[in-house]
Amino acid sequence: MLLDSIQHKHLIEIMKSLPLKQKYTKAELLINDLKLGSAGNVEMYYSPHNEFINSSAKVMLVGITPGWQQMEIAFRTAVQALKHQATYETACQEAKFAARMAGVMRTNVIQMLQEIGLHHFLNVPYVAALFDPESKLLHTTSLIRYPIFVKQQNYTGHQPAITQINFLYEAVIGSFLPEWSQLNQTLVIPLGKSVEAVLHQLLDEKRIQEKRILWGFPHPSGANGYRLKQFQQNKADMQHRLNNLHTADPAYEKQ
Repeated sequence: MLLDSIQHKHLIEIMKSLPLKQKYTKAELLINDLKLGSAGNVEMYYSPHNEFINSSAKVMLVGITPGWQQMEIAFRTAVQALKHQATYETACQEAKFAARMAGVMRTNVIQMLQEIGLHHFLNVPYVAALFDPESKLLHTTSLIRYPIFVKQQNYTGHQPAITQINFLYEAVIGSFLPEWSQLNQTLVIPLGKSVEAVLHQLLDEKRIQEKRILWGFPHPSGANGYRLKQFQQNKADMQHRLNNLHTADPAYEKQ
């Protein structure tokens, strides 16, 4: 789903009304004023960081949905920016840089991308450089733009699956597909099997075309006990895909 200007104005006022804090609690942010919708015990809340889209990116990391840690960091960053008279767009951009792939997930994803040689493919010295605020090569996003919680716990893409709940799948179609179209020359790296399953369904429904998808990358969460095994099983295939992508897809060129 995408928000209209009236909804954005309302949400900006709510953010401005929040006190500056070193850390917010779920009781402070998982509130009705920030709730965007629900289906049973599956709830969607607003977060500002995925409002920023880096349309010049050459690689796009796609997760399932922002988690609580990302949401909290994004609010903390955006509220501070707005209280210092930043525009909404600037506040969202600052929130994006602060919250994207926060915590151990960022460490894990950088390590795995380094091992498959993404830095060589993009002609940068090391993968971590992609996360620098001045870098324009990376865009991080989610199938569902806004955080989803099940009984106020992070949604993992399972129980229920995205494709089994209209509320969730419509959110993918409403927000992710326009983003996909906007970044139509990027290398797309789905983070984990749940994301891959949704992309396969979108492909089957002919909503997207498979041009630059790097299949087989595991979800980088520290809670994913199969991460290293899956990565080692698929590492060679992903390296081969990167090495041949520029010839397989002439529209994509190394930077």
